[in-house]
Amino acid sequence: MAPSFEPSTHTVCVMDASAQLGFTLVQTLLQRGYTVHASLQNHGNELLNGISADPNKLKIFRSDPFDYHSIIDALRGCSGLFYSFEPPLDQPHYDEHMADVEVRAAHNVLEACAQAETIDKVVFTSSATAVFWREDRKTMDLDLDERHWTDVNFCRKFKLWHGMSKTLAEKTAWALAMDRGVNMVSINKGLLMGHDLSIKNPYLRGAAEMYEDGVFVTVDLGFLVDAHICVYEDVSSYGRYLCFNHIINTHDDAVQLARHLTPTASSSLPQSVDHGKNFIEQRISNKKLNKLMVDFEA
Repeated sequence: MAPSFEPSTHTVCVMDASAQLGFTLVQTLLQRGYTVHASLQNHGNELLNGISADPNKLKIFRSDPFDYHSIIDALRGCSGLFYSFEPPLDQPHYDEHMADVEVRAAHNVLEACAQAETIDKVVFTSSATAVFWREDRKTMDLDLDERHWTDVNFCRKFKLWHGMSKTLAEKTAWALAMDRGVNMVSINKGLLMGHDLSIKNPYLRGAAEMYEDGVFVTVDLGFLVDAHICVYEDVSSYGRYLCFNHIINTHDDAVQLARHLTPTASSSLPQSVDHGKNFIEQRISNKKLNKLMVDFEA
């Protein structure tokens, strides 16, 4: 970690601050001394009322990822952006058309960052589903990590719309970042174990296959927030980072998750394990992120 980094000298934008990750990022960044532009998409300003003791440290914006000018307004004067996509209220469910929506949003946001002369780094929230959905995942010699990409055609074949959308949006962001010279890192997060997790979460499509392949990874909100701030503050961060701190690879883990989601969810998760084998071998690695976070002070 660069010892000279001073959060109090940084103004950053969080988009979308109305989502669980974004809201918690805003809280944590304020506690660390940052000035924050909170960009809200789905909720009114009352969501963030009272979370900052210093009103000069928090500015609230209404931004639409499909409205380029509203993005520019939120980014003005910021040195960094934390970006995560939330589906529009009028299209909350992932289907084959969501990829077009998410790609368009990613394009607008990265283009705005390229035009905003003050932006030094973008932390782009993606998903582990943009890593592990591949035809060859069962036969690979090495563990899956951030060097691997999901196969979009594979996702289309099996209607894995979340993985397809996240992959296409992230690739769009990377292509634009490299073309426009934007310093970007991505966080490919596992299933977020938040308070609003339900069986309807699009990440869970193919849950049984994830479990059997040893790639069913989850992440706690606190760890995810720390990872975002770490990759922003560390000048050595680069590329993609797989982010998870737990893997569902035992029968008990699977049953516990099913009960957490809903009593009827157990039918979509493994109910038995092979004789003599009480766990599934992990086939996915987050060593790159763990190495970076060794010296991070939360």
